[in-house]
Amino acid sequence: MGANGKTGSQGSPAMECSEQTALMRRALESARAALDRNEVPVGAVVALDGAVLGAAHNQPIALNDCTAHAELLALRQACAARGTYRLPGAVLYVTLEPCVMCVGAIILARIARVYFGARDPKAGALGSVYDIGRDGRLNHGIEVYGGILEQECAALMRMFFAHRRALEWNSPAPGNAAGCSPASLRDSSPE
Repeated sequence: MGANGKTGSQGSPAMECSEQTALMRRALESARAALDRNEVPVGAVVALDGAVLGAAHNQPIALNDCTAHAELLALRQACAARGTYRLPGAVLYVTLEPCVMCVGAIILARIARVYFGARDPKAGALGSVYDIGRDGRLNHGIEVYGGILEQECAALMRMFFAHRRALEWNSPAPGNAAGCSPASLRDSSPE
């Protein structure tokens, strides 16, 4: 059952579950590509009738573009592939619950369903912090299903941020050639 209380099944449940898993695995592959490039490991896939129209990973650092989230890049590819700015009936698979910006684009593209892996308790806009996709005041609603391969998606995020924190603690602080580590902070005492 989805986060909105609907099952969303079309066709046989086993076939749909298999397709959802395969497409989320494809999104995970994209997320791993982001990880390899030191970007936050989020991957997204847009599919229509099981065919992939777009697949992307986060690239804000590489593209110097704060809007270069995986969802937006995958939506841009899908729209280009279809030659239109709307994708009715299309489904988005993303490894992390989308943010407000991405949900806005999902609504504008008229995506029918979103399957996400890990919840985002700090910025998630499909149920965790906000629930924009199911806000009845908007002219388009989205069926939302969270927790698809959640453990794998969440583990990738935890690994990235643990590594990033380790690098930050072990690298020189700005203006301090000696650097600053958690150990040096604990061991230093004011004189």
